[in-house]
Amino acid sequence: MMTEKKNNTALKILTGVLAVALIALSIYTIKFYNEEKENKEILQNEKAVIENELNDLIIKYDEAIEENEIMDQNMVEARERINRLLDSVQDNEANLALISRYRREIGNLRAEKDRLFRVVDSLSSQNQRLTTAMDSTNIVLQERTRLSDSLQDTNQNLSSKVDRASRLQITGLTGEGVIVRNSGKIVENDRTRRIDQIRTCFTISSNELAEAGEKTINVQVYNPENELVGDQIAVQHEGGVMVYSANSKVYYENEELDVCVLANASEERLIEGEYKVYVYSDAYLIGTSTFSLR
Repeated sequence: MMTEKKNNTALKILTGVLAVALIALSIYTIKFYNEEKENKEILQNEKAVIENELNDLIIKYDEAIEENEIMDQNMVEARERINRLLDSVQDNEANLALISRYRREIGNLRAEKDRLFRVVDSLSSQNQRLTTAMDSTNIVLQERTRLSDSLQDTNQNLSSKVDRASRLQITGLTGEGVIVRNSGKIVENDRTRRIDQIRTCFTISSNELAEAGEKTINVQVYNPENELVGDQIAVQHEGGVMVYSANSKVYYENEELDVCVLANASEERLIEGEYKVYVYSDAYLIGTSTFSLR
């Protein structure tokens, strides 16, 4: 009887322990599922933003090719490259590495667009001048039209230049691996097995045109395999969601300001090779740099 009672008590205890373990496992599974779902939604949103940007580029090329009498084969080929990239974006599942690569390719495509459009505009202007010389009856009207267009372009350029000039600019951008002691002391180190954080330092330049006040500085750090290193901070901007390694708020008073931002570094993302650093003021890219770890 005594032995049977002890066995029943042990069985009840074991059953209780198993029930608690089952509840804990269920909670962890639900939390993990929710986090995976949220990260997937963020990546899908950013993928949608990239698709919209590519479609916008295609529309601009279509309009330019249709409106310009001078057909530039380079513009046609550039449009086809954008179409191929859009197909790639639509066919591939979104992940941080692909999103980062697509962002860089879009930046290159935008730069190429600006260059090609300037060439076409220049050729169009030359053609207009030749036409004006040949058709003397329209000289006055064409001259007025040209001056009006020139003034409009000048006003737009001035507005654009003022907008760019008012943005924050940085100098001396560097990235490095560091060890943060318990005392708070920071020690530089370039060995991946030793460091626990990535430090990005730079100087915000003085700028009387910039608006003074609190500024948000966002930092992205990519390892040699284009994996984002850091806390994976998702930030909603007007154009969509961007994911950062770390961010920091600073108070800017139009004078030079030294800033350092620390990004946590998980061991599995730290590999030997060249790392890339991107610094943003809110969503505007204001600086890039590289550094190496061994």
